[in-house]
Amino acid sequence: MWGGVMNALLLVFKFVAGILGHSAAMVADAVHSLSDFVTDIIVLAFVRISAKPKDRSHDYGHGKYETLALTVIGFMLLAVALGIVYGGSMKIFAWLKGEPLEAPGWLALMAALLSIFIKEATFRYSIKKAKQLDSQALEANAWHHRSDALSSIGTALGIGGAIFLGRKWAVLDPLASVVVGIFIAKVSLDLLRGGIGDLTEQSLPDEVEQEILQLAASVEGVEEPHDLRTRRIGNHYAIELHILMDGNVPLLVAHDKATAIEDLLRQQYGEQTHVVVHVEPIS
Repeated sequence: MWGGVMNALLLVFKFVAGILGHSAAMVADAVHSLSDFVTDIIVLAFVRISAKPKDRSHDYGHGKYETLALTVIGFMLLAVALGIVYGGSMKIFAWLKGEPLEAPGWLALMAALLSIFIKEATFRYSIKKAKQLDSQALEANAWHHRSDALSSIGTALGIGGAIFLGRKWAVLDPLASVVVGIFIAKVSLDLLRGGIGDLTEQSLPDEVEQEILQLAASVEGVEEPHDLRTRRIGNHYAIELHILMDGNVPLLVAHDKATAIEDLLRQQYGEQTHVVVHVEPIS
């Protein structure tokens, strides 16, 4: 909510400053803030849905909705980036052909400097909350705030250069907008890589899987954990694995050992971790 309020105020101020200050870079930055505002709304909606408990139609809960939000944010950022790069490139090509560019004004520079301060503060607040709540979507949105702060640095440099170096360097303003667009594209691709990976049931990182096998093997009487399958369901892990045990032990003992593994994994990765342990006898 705080991020949404800040973005709403900034996008209005940036658009006004960009138009009145004749700055393509500031208008590009304003579009970035607009995308931030839209993604704030998406995060609010999808996180609320993902928090719902499992029901008859969603046996594994609704965690994937948060991953879907992450992916939507990535696609939106990529679209914004491509639009900004295209617009800035057209101005640069026009300048190369000899068309004059209007130099940006001081209002645009002030807006860029204010944006750096506000967006960095919003990032720090959001990332702190994302870690506390273990929220993928909120963390992605926090980095979206950081990307806006960093893009505003590029915007400020471009606008400042165009102002202080004179009218013949006005091309620095659209050049800064292109740099901003490229940076936003990189952030969007990083988000898409993670979101699409989770939606397509990508396994957990190798170091996490190795830790899971070590935890399972630490239970007395359990041998050779194998056939490990892992994935993410929103903020939570889903883990399935097979273990070997003495085939002559009572069923109750085998059940208790499997339960001990489940408890260990939930202590390590959270109570909502989905764990399935299949017991096989040592042949």
